[in-house]
Amino acid sequence: MDGPARLAAEKMDGIYRRQRFIYDATRRYYLLGRNRMLANLDVPESGTVLEIGCGTARNLIRAARCYPSARLYGLDVSEAMLRTARVSVASVQLHERVHLAAGDATAFSAQALFGVGQFDRVFISYALSMIPPWRAVMEQAAHCVAPAGSLHVVDFGDFAALPGWLRRAQLSWLQRFSVTPIPHLDSELDAIAEGLGFTSTTARLYGGYAIEACLKRH
Repeated sequence: MDGPARLAAEKMDGIYRRQRFIYDATRRYYLLGRNRMLANLDVPESGTVLEIGCGTARNLIRAARCYPSARLYGLDVSEAMLRTARVSVASVQLHERVHLAAGDATAFSAQALFGVGQFDRVFISYALSMIPPWRAVMEQAAHCVAPAGSLHVVDFGDFAALPGWLRRAQLSWLQRFSVTPIPHLDSELDAIAEGLGFTSTTARLYGGYAIEACLKRH
């Protein structure tokens, strides 16, 4: 990895070196909409799936169970998180179907990492809000989508339905983990899809707590 990627990896390792052991148990309460997004992937028979920012592999394991013929791949910049991911994947005997690699979400070669250049489905779950150059992540992800494939995103919204004090508390809490929700994420993703020549559908979940989007390639 180059300088910026190495710094990002060191930062994420610092945040999650200990947090990774309780990550899945705690995040289930506020990373909402992940299961809905996975259910909406609609992976074709024997299809390929890539998660960018796979963390502990929680989503990949669930996707493997939902789509038993799929081949799944995940990359993350944090080697600490990948250590937990590898153990988790092996513990449920999915190591032959779920492949993991270290990589910078803004600049990676899926062909070099996995021997696969494009995927039927690509998804990003609560990672964009942790990566300041998130548009570069979307551009990189779009290049990985096979013809007739799709790119799926779920991430924090604007918390519009929350009382002001609770919204401020939520944002303050997220900042502790270097998470910054992206303003107007739904319209931003629509604009990106249009620029890429994709079609898009977006949904505001739980009163704007989360945004789910699907960008389809033709």
